[in-house]
Amino acid sequence: MSNSNKKPKLRVAIIGAGPAGLGAAIEFQKLPFVDLRIYEQARELREVGAGISIQRNTWRMLDALGVYDNIDRDSVFSAADGHSVQHRNGRTGELLQSSGQRDTPPRHKHARALRSVLQQALLKGVDKTKLRLSSRLVEIRELPKKALSLRFEDGHLDEVDLLIGADGVRSVVRQFSFPDHHIGYTGTTAFRALVNASDVLSIPNFPDAVTFWHGPTRWVYTCNLNKGIYEITARTDLPETSETVSWGQDASPEEFIALYKDFGPIIQDVLSKVGEVKKFPLFAGPRLSKVVSHGSIALIGDASHPLSGAFGAGAGFALEDAYVLARAVTRAHERALPVSNALALYDKVRSPHYKDMYDILDGFGRSDTAIKGLTSFDEIVVANVQNKWTDAHDWLYHYNVQEVWKKAYEEEDARRIPRINDAKEVDVHSRL
Repeated sequence: MSNSNKKPKLRVAIIGAGPAGLGAAIEFQKLPFVDLRIYEQARELREVGAGISIQRNTWRMLDALGVYDNIDRDSVFSAADGHSVQHRNGRTGELLQSSGQRDTPPRHKHARALRSVLQQALLKGVDKTKLRLSSRLVEIRELPKKALSLRFEDGHLDEVDLLIGADGVRSVVRQFSFPDHHIGYTGTTAFRALVNASDVLSIPNFPDAVTFWHGPTRWVYTCNLNKGIYEITARTDLPETSETVSWGQDASPEEFIALYKDFGPIIQDVLSKVGEVKKFPLFAGPRLSKVVSHGSIALIGDASHPLSGAFGAGAGFALEDAYVLARAVTRAHERALPVSNALALYDKVRSPHYKDMYDILDGFGRSDTAIKGLTSFDEIVVANVQNKWTDAHDWLYHYNVQEVWKKAYEEEDARRIPRINDAKEVDVHSRL
């Protein structure tokens, strides 16, 4: 067959090179029928923030993508006693709950690491020749036959058959796909700092654990990240100001510490170790009715579910998205079906999952309403932990997207086979 008769490759562009974009790149670059490009607006790939959770489902996806061994286990922290997280009263230090990891294989135990550890593990699996930095997407236009024209800030143009929006909470691709969808400040700001581990671990009676220290309306999170680094992260309600739209603002340790003056001495000691701290106003938006649009656009990662890290497993969810999307596109290609068919199946798998997550947040809201009559620090903390931080939501981390995907495509194939057979029978009768 001459080259002129070969079917053209599927042109795929990924916007964003965070965990979602890198995960999608790893999967799509494996597909010989795909012509892949990855666009990232930053001049260089670097992670902001502090630590990141590598949950059971995240490890499973790293296995599935073939990059599990890119992470040196000495670069991550896992609790010696096997817990995934502890919850303590921020005033008294009392341990209220310690979550185990039932039926979790040792290689998939919860871990914490610097965000760069996960990013570099994913980046090692990506063909760098397909990555274009300093590429900020500014315009998407529809072309005939569901193709899309992309224009970037530097004047670069591209045409694609499939656009994958992996561009985060403030997704440009989502804004094009769903112009009526908007995100807003949640009323909560996160403070993040990294300190010397020895400074924290020298505090008397301080537990070297993955720990939430709870207050009535705010918490402090402490965790070892190995390599002599300890993470101190906190969330608190703050009013919106003219600076709220900024991301990663410098904050003074004094501003940070003052918010936790009603916490106990051990937390006061911890916060006194902070030298540099940044604050991150958190943005989120309502659930999308679909995570696909225009028959040629798929949203993955935070672009598909703008929740601002509500469950501490955003990287795992993003890699699950990438896994399902790549397999849906492969399945459609093998059956000579259009990309729109692949996206419909991708949406069928992932949209219900995100609905279930938003339902959990709705439950949190109802819990907040139920405890409004409580007034004491300790009573509110106990009620919050009992209502929001139980093992009832562990299914998120035990969720096996590979099994869910297998069931979905088998059901879809079973639905299509009778239709194909019926069509053949009609064709036979028409020729008689």
